[in-house]
Amino acid sequence: MSASTDIVTGRARRSLPARIAALASGGVLRIALIVIALIWLVPTFGLLVESFRDPAEYANGGWWQALAHPAQLTVANYDALVSNHSIISSFYNTIKISVPATLLVVIIGAAAGYAFAWIDFPGRDWLFLLVIGLLVIPIQIALIPVVKLYSLLGVSGSIGSVVVFHVAFGLPFAIFLLRNFFAGIPRDLPEAARMDGASEGRIFFRLILPLGLPAIASLAIFQFLWVWNDLLVALVFSNQSSEPITVALASQTRQFGSSVDILAPGAFLSLVVPLVVFLAFQRFFVQGVMAGSVK
Repeated sequence: MSASTDIVTGRARRSLPARIAALASGGVLRIALIVIALIWLVPTFGLLVESFRDPAEYANGGWWQALAHPAQLTVANYDALVSNHSIISSFYNTIKISVPATLLVVIIGAAAGYAFAWIDFPGRDWLFLLVIGLLVIPIQIALIPVVKLYSLLGVSGSIGSVVVFHVAFGLPFAIFLLRNFFAGIPRDLPEAARMDGASEGRIFFRLILPLGLPAIASLAIFQFLWVWNDLLVALVFSNQSSEPITVALASQTRQFGSSVDILAPGAFLSLVVPLVVFLAFQRFFVQGVMAGSVK
């Protein structure tokens, strides 16, 4: 009788790697993932506690000291934050930049992705190769030429100039992702719609967009997180009246001795919005990335 067969039951014994893999795929793996998730959230929780902590207590220890001494917690930091015009104005500027930059990339990228996937036109494949080539161009290469162009056009320092730059560099990835996702939709569906007399616009809005919701949602999350957390582009193209919250916090950091009471709540305010967006749409994020990465 083989050594891999149980003498009593007659069942084949699984190898040690197989048993380890089976164990890891069960409760042990779930526990490990929960532990990793909790560790990942520790800095966020620490920043939340620190944002409510009395600045006078910062020198006495880390944020965990406030858990043992709740008297250290106060809402005065958020009162100072609300009274700081620079931070509040920059927060609204971040919304004015992030929302249009995300919507424009999603709308234009979806339309272009549909055209590359389902509409035959001259030079389609060459144009798509050009889009793929644009994916590897780093932002730093375009900063100086675009600054000169904006100066000639007289739009330097405006919110619109930051939005346009983000849209321009977000579109190649958007088109690539959505084209691959749309190309995976069964061809019979749009063909049947065309035979029923539906126009390309009707097919796009009534058929393709609902089916492409996971990829579109994941793209929106990608773009929103990138624009919201951007510092380099905002430093180059914005001015004091249009700077987002990342630039405002960086400028407050240079004055750390006088603005320590607003840095922690300002940083948490900057963090909590993209965190909520990601956690709310993470299901679509995973589905869209996996579906849009292959045909």
